[in-house]
Amino acid sequence: MKLTLLNPTQKLKASLQKQNLKREDIEIFKTNIKATFTHITEAEKRKESEENFKAYVRDFLLETNYKGKYAINTKERKDLVIHNQSDYNSSVGVIIETKQPTNKAEMISVKNPNCKSFQQLISYYLHERFINDNKEIKHLIITNIYEWYIFDGADFERYFFENKKLKDSYKDWSEGNLGINKTDWFYKEIIQPHLEQ
Repeated sequence: MKLTLLNPTQKLKASLQKQNLKREDIEIFKTNIKATFTHITEAEKRKESEENFKAYVRDFLLETNYKGKYAINTKERKDLVIHNQSDYNSSVGVIIETKQPTNKAEMISVKNPNCKSFQQLISYYLHERFINDNKEIKHLIITNIYEWYIFDGADFERYFFENKKLKDSYKDWSEGNLGINKTDWFYKEIIQPHLEQ
């Protein structure tokens, strides 16, 4: 798996050409993104927790396009999920890991992909696939509001869920068969070495 940094024009251009965007939708997006950045700036000054930033991402998504279409909230230990329908009992289609903008140590980057945010996202994916038997995960995202790393669910399936050693390790850890059930241990001892390979 190789991380490729693309700007929004490179990634969205083809898909946007297929859509008919209304001026009204663009204006809603512009208004909501400005409001979100204002809230983020104020929250950074107040040194708010990561929970606060999660709420801003959720609110932005709901107000921009998702309200009434898809349920968005936390699920179990996952920061945010977007369900495939407006019902919270529907399957999860997107898993989002959020980080504070100031938390550079845990935030993924092209130079540092093997970091806590990526390890957490992999763990959340394995949980959703293995424990919840969810085969409908389309995307996985890591964001600090200013940067968005968007992964295809098919890549996570191929590189992580279909890897027998990683899958077996996750199963053993989640069932308590390894003697240690701390999540940080799982990130450092299981996921980090897997990503290094």
